[in-house]
Amino acid sequence: MSDAHGVARDQLRSFIERIERLEEEKKTIADDIKDVYGEAKSTGFDSKILKKVIAIRKQDKDERMEQEAILETYLAALGMIEGPPEE
Repeated sequence: MSDAHGVARDQLRSFIERIERLEEEKKTIADDIKDVYGEAKSTGFDSKILKKVIAIRKQDKDERMEQEAILETYLAALGMIEGPPEE
């Protein structure tokens, strides 16, 4: 086998090992997050709502306002909330 193949093999092994380490870290972090949700739930918080709050906090203000307006429009159209007065 040529030296170039050996270098490529070493690079490949390095990438694979790094990805494996990161995947393990990701699993550990996911487990930690799950534990925090469980802890919050045990103190009376709703984990589904906490997840929604976190998703909303990730959005920028304009995106959030646009989604809220669309949701309000859909709910009003379905008669689920009182919409703006019709002219």
